[in-house]
Amino acid sequence: MSDSEAKWYILHTYSGYEKKVEADIKKLVENRNLQHLIEDVTIPTVTKTVEKENGKVAETEEKLYPGYVFVKMVETSESWYICRNTRGVTGFVGPEGKPTPLSESEVRNLEQGRKETAVTFVVGDKVAIKQGVLEGFEGKIVEIDGERHTAVVNVTNMFGEVTPTTVELAAIKKI
Repeated sequence: MSDSEAKWYILHTYSGYEKKVEADIKKLVENRNLQHLIEDVTIPTVTKTVEKENGKVAETEEKLYPGYVFVKMVETSESWYICRNTRGVTGFVGPEGKPTPLSESEVRNLEQGRKETAVTFVVGDKVAIKQGVLEGFEGKIVEIDGERHTAVVNVTNMFGEVTPTTVELAAIKKI
């Protein structure tokens, strides 16, 4: 049950326990100095811009895979035991609950959604929002975050007010 190279595995958790599981495993790894066994623990999320009832725009983090936590680890009996016996974990994703590593292509596909958008915009570009609650609104880019694939766009609302809004690059187009 041992392989010297760390691979990505998926833990199934009780709904709503993802952050607690992530924090507990990270804390245990740090306390026991087990970074050589468990390299990373993450919950894939996407930042979404939503308009609240009062008209204000807010960003929310949404889990891409609710009920799942991704763990990059070297599969040993110790790493398996730590993950499997963390409160909130129901088991590993795989046949009969046995850890099954993700293939390289599966890992690439999971990362592709965030890295696929090329930064073809520059500050000052006029853009239209093509999806989401602000679909159809126009504005001017005031900031670009290439790492997160987002842009801050000064959106002019129906009352003529300018509101800085963070949107994903994939959700805008030049006009």
